[in-house]
Amino acid sequence: MRSTGGEELHLRLWATADRLAELRKELVRWAAATPLPEERQEDVVLAAYEAMANAAEHAYPDGEGGPVQVTARCEADELMVVVADEGRWKPPDPHETIRGRGRSMIGFLADSSTTVHHDDGTTVEMRFRLAPV
Repeated sequence: MRSTGGEELHLRLWATADRLAELRKELVRWAAATPLPEERQEDVVLAAYEAMANAAEHAYPDGEGGPVQVTARCEADELMVVVADEGRWKPPDPHETIRGRGRSMIGFLADSSTTVHHDDGTTVEMRFRLAPV
């Protein structure tokens, strides 16, 4: 589904590396129509893409992917993006020293973020203020 920044964005695709590029392009189009400055739009897209990539790689580690849903909307004073998968949570490998920084990056880029693990998937909610603090 295509949406403009004034509307809610709802996308659902199979979470594989080649399909994630489609989601990213749609999110870029949507973010461009929001009141966020261009630099913050890039933060939104990068944080959301990282959450989508985590779903593709960690929720569906067999490489065959699975469903990922992206919802984005502007609220009164903030933009919210939710990325949800239906896979299983894979705890971080404590011995991994090169990778494993995605959730930290999301936390840095978003004004607030929450990750919730359920039996039927993981949901990452990211919020970005529309006006400077």
